[in-house]
Amino acid sequence: MSANARTIYIVDDNAEFRRSAQWWLASAGYEVVDYADPADALGALQAHPPATPACLLLDLRMPGMSGLDLHDRLLKAGVHLPIVYMTGHGDVPLAVQAMQRGAISFLEKPFAEDALEAALQRAFTTAPVAAPEPADDAPAAEWRQRLARLTPRERELLGWVVEDKLNKTIADLMGISIKTVELHRKRVMEKLGASSATHLIKMVVSERVV
Repeated sequence: MSANARTIYIVDDNAEFRRSAQWWLASAGYEVVDYADPADALGALQAHPPATPACLLLDLRMPGMSGLDLHDRLLKAGVHLPIVYMTGHGDVPLAVQAMQRGAISFLEKPFAEDALEAALQRAFTTAPVAAPEPADDAPAAEWRQRLARLTPRERELLGWVVEDKLNKTIADLMGISIKTVELHRKRVMEKLGASSATHLIKMVVSERVV
């Protein structure tokens, strides 16, 4: 593994998915290491050099040890790799738990390559943190006041952002231009007091603003 390589670890019990993802990611220039068993991945992830860029694609539901269990063990060991969760189940409560642990994104299978590419771009451009970003400590009443400032179109856009849709996809869904999407996103973040897109999603999925 070269010092400047961007490594992606895949932990998923689906062999067909791992083969497909490894082929696509390797062709995109990443170094890929995959594991079927989270327990086998734990040691390798703990040994990963902190200075080497890496990201973990982590399946949420696996036999034995779940993705959330593995994430907890990594945090306990002081390992804070950016994590993109994957699942074949649209499970909002588990998405909440994943984001509260500091996940970069949450993708529902089958996902498009551009959605994965966008998630990886965030993973490799987000500065590593020593712990998950703390939640905003504003009272619930204040959050509801912030939410009430959103227009109906901004509320609609917020829903698509939380589902991790790309700006182009949101523009198509809402019948507006990409520039208008970007403007709406900026206004939503300002009105809700979010410091980043990831922070915005955390605020919503933890039910602080709904």
